[in-house]
Amino acid sequence: MSVAVETFGFFMSALGLLMLGVTLPNSYWRVSTVHGNVITTNTIFENLWYSCATDSLGVSNCWDFPSMLALSGYVQGCRALMITAILLGFLGLFLGMVGLRCTNVGNMDLSKKAKLLAIAGTLHILADL
Repeated sequence: MSVAVETFGFFMSALGLLMLGVTLPNSYWRVSTVHGNVITTNTIFENLWYSCATDSLGVSNCWDFPSMLALSGYVQGCRALMITAILLGFLGLFLGMVGLRCTNVGNMDLSKKAKLLAIAGTLHILADL
């Protein structure tokens, strides 16, 4: 495999990890609207960490979830999967950086670097799933 392909794959995995980091704090994971008259129309939006409500006048109130055990299974599962994906992505990015042929860390031969890149790719595939 050429150095250009390895470098392109590394930057694509870094871009994927960046996109995961951008997605995580997004406030609009779940949006619901309660229609009433003009004054009482509410929009409720939640992410994995807090919930907010905005009325028709634009006044917004946000609150953290009171207890981790009181959360729905959907939110707990999404939290666990997102944190696992971030950890696997960072580990895969680190191993990928060490395994690139254009980096020198110690006296590693090319077969060890190829194994590191294979492990890094597997970690990125697991993070994507």
